[in-house]
Amino acid sequence: MGATAYAERARTPALFGRVMGLVALTVGFATFGVWAGRGLGGAGWFVAWIVAFGCLFGLNAANARGQAGLALGLLFAFGFLMGVAVSTTVNYYSATDPTAVRQAFGATTLFVAGLGSVGFAIRRDLSYLYRTLFWLLLALILAGIVLIFVRIPAIYRTWSVLGLVIFGGYTVVDFNRLRHAGNEEAIPLAAGIFLDVLNIFLLFLRLFGSQR
Repeated sequence: MGATAYAERARTPALFGRVMGLVALTVGFATFGVWAGRGLGGAGWFVAWIVAFGCLFGLNAANARGQAGLALGLLFAFGFLMGVAVSTTVNYYSATDPTAVRQAFGATTLFVAGLGSVGFAIRRDLSYLYRTLFWLLLALILAGIVLIFVRIPAIYRTWSVLGLVIFGGYTVVDFNRLRHAGNEEAIPLAAGIFLDVLNIFLLFLRLFGSQR
């Protein structure tokens, strides 16, 4: 085995641990955001969502310039603001259907752990799938806009299941990317996996909540 292979084997577990640690911290900031935004009304959630994605673009730009400290701060701000953006939804279910929240949490944990393990175990670089997943996600978003005006429960459930398929694909590819990324990509990777986790949780929450 060559020196490059040894270096890769030594780097991958360290990168995996660092990224998972960052994801856990970002989830913590998001949880705080859910609590902080519990009284938010009007268009506040939308403003938080817009600013959050500004932080996401900013952290990628900062990371590309080697400004790791700034990128890290923007990652945590991104997590907090995404928590604020979804706080109305999460707090509503927490108050009216806490069982659905617990079920969504458990299902998300198992779903991400299972698909993440599959992605990490695959040696082949799957990054070519990002383009396909992007177009599928765009179609899902457009369908979601249409569903704002068409209220048919069965279609909502189908939309949520399709969302889980798409974000499940993102989870596989993002964890696979851990095999091929360098340490300098830890922060953008953590942001991507955090987004996977958050969206999967919200989709499961919609599914479990709609059953009651």
